[in-house]
Amino acid sequence: MPLALWALAIGAFGIGTTEFVVTGLLPGIAAEFGVSVSTAGHMATVYATGVFLGAPVTTALGTRFGRKPMLAALMVLFVVGNLLTALAPAFGLLLAGRVVASLTHGAFFGIGAVVAADLVAPQRKAAAIAFMFTGLTLANVVGVPSGTFLGQHLGWRATFGAIALLGVVGLAGVLALIPRIPRPQGARLMPEIAALRSPQVVLAMAMTVLGFGGVFVSITYIAPMLTEVAGFRPSSVTWVLIAFGVGMVVGNTVGGRLADKALMPLLFTSLTALSLTLFGFTWGAHSMAASVVFVFLIGVFGFATVPPLQKRVMDKASGAPTLASAVNIGFFNLGNAIGAWLGGFVIDLGFGYTSPNWAGALLPASALVLAAVSARMDRAEAAGVTGGARAAVPDTASAA
Repeated sequence: MPLALWALAIGAFGIGTTEFVVTGLLPGIAAEFGVSVSTAGHMATVYATGVFLGAPVTTALGTRFGRKPMLAALMVLFVVGNLLTALAPAFGLLLAGRVVASLTHGAFFGIGAVVAADLVAPQRKAAAIAFMFTGLTLANVVGVPSGTFLGQHLGWRATFGAIALLGVVGLAGVLALIPRIPRPQGARLMPEIAALRSPQVVLAMAMTVLGFGGVFVSITYIAPMLTEVAGFRPSSVTWVLIAFGVGMVVGNTVGGRLADKALMPLLFTSLTALSLTLFGFTWGAHSMAASVVFVFLIGVFGFATVPPLQKRVMDKASGAPTLASAVNIGFFNLGNAIGAWLGGFVIDLGFGYTSPNWAGALLPASALVLAAVSARMDRAEAAGVTGGARAAVPDTASAA
């Protein structure tokens, strides 16, 4: 892999860390500002909302600039947002810092995926995208536990200060390692918007929401599931979540390699396996050992869908992939939000802490239906092209 991909992976690591580390810092933040833990949890809500709404806006603005300058500007925005969070004297400014940092997320991954794909041979595009996303998956294995540990010992402000410093490293990597890629000729906003109307792009984004949403229906409520059902001590939840992070790394790596060879078969396999795993976890959650295995597998099959879905969106919007790529990142976060809501909804209905698992299984199962529709459209398009090619060949026997 080119060295430039390491710069993208470092940026992804910092972004992933700042997104997820708040879960381990909420009690300290709530205590300092005199708010409830649930109110402090708005840090996660405003971040996800900022990613979903900000990704298309930030990327649209970026169509006026080259991709390297845009990536550098996004890392500057990331540093500013995390510094504002670290230094915020009031809770409102803390939330503002989270919003500023969130504006980096979708555009960085969207533009970064296009850059990563352009840096390698055509048969290595999905692997290059997966390499960048490895930074995001490793954030859950290394960044989040380390940030939580730092926050518990030096205060939560130290965690966001360290993340801002990581952003400076990412900025240096972008400036030093990313080649200066000329702005695509004729790059305009309207073609980028028009690409979003492609039925195949819409189907791929819907699969993104449903597939990743299924993961977060379960994972959002994993703590009470592990402590109240499986019997884990609260202090052990972090270690089980590391198993989830390791599964994400494995799934992302395998998904990146296989997507270049058999993208749609991989999607069918991973979505089916994810649905069955979530459904099985409804009963597996009653066992400590089984819970660890199921959490790991949810990470594997959930993130095995990321490289193929991101590549499919870019392929189907090949004439103007940048905005579509960034918007799809926003849809991953929309899936997170929908998943968290659905899991809470079935729990509030009285179905118990394991109910998010079977509810979550319904979402990737629905994505399978969309994948079948998309594959059928592929076959119809291929048949149309073949038929047109045959019609263009003169019938020499008739001519004779």
